[in-house]
Amino acid sequence: MDFRYKGKGDVTHSVSLLISILIRYPEVAKINFDPDRQVLRFTFIYSRVLSEAEINALREKILSSIEVYNLLENKQPQVINLDYKISENLTMIEIQRDVDTLVQEEIALMVELFQQYINKNLVTEEHDQLVDEDLVVQEELIEHMLESVKTKSENKRLYAFREEGRVLVFNK
Repeated sequence: MDFRYKGKGDVTHSVSLLISILIRYPEVAKINFDPDRQVLRFTFIYSRVLSEAEINALREKILSSIEVYNLLENKQPQVINLDYKISENLTMIEIQRDVDTLVQEEIALMVELFQQYINKNLVTEEHDQLVDEDLVVQEELIEHMLESVKTKSENKRLYAFREEGRVLVFNK
């Protein structure tokens, strides 16, 4: 998978984090980083329009699972939100999480929950599957970059998404 960074300066930890998440998890359609709020916004795309009842059921399942995970890990997240937007025949579901309490395992949990609840209708880009060793390396890189973003004050609003086998990152 190829990637492009459309911004000024070096590839920062936050840019590397977004790239690694999109490479590791093809189920994540796009990801944004808001440095002011220290929040990551993960967007998943469902290939049809969900009803209000389906959205509410999905919201309850996803958010309660994330809350239970954090309770078991003895963490108190500052931001856990799920929002959605309907566009044409798609439902875009966005999860917002603060980077201070987010860990790689929780990202894996989010992706797994989406796979379980909206499995065959989850839009994902087909690409060469990473071998197990590459998956572990990407997961370790995500964890390392998350820790770096937590300790460094980066002030670039970033937006990353996939397009035709490439990961594109923009500095807003």
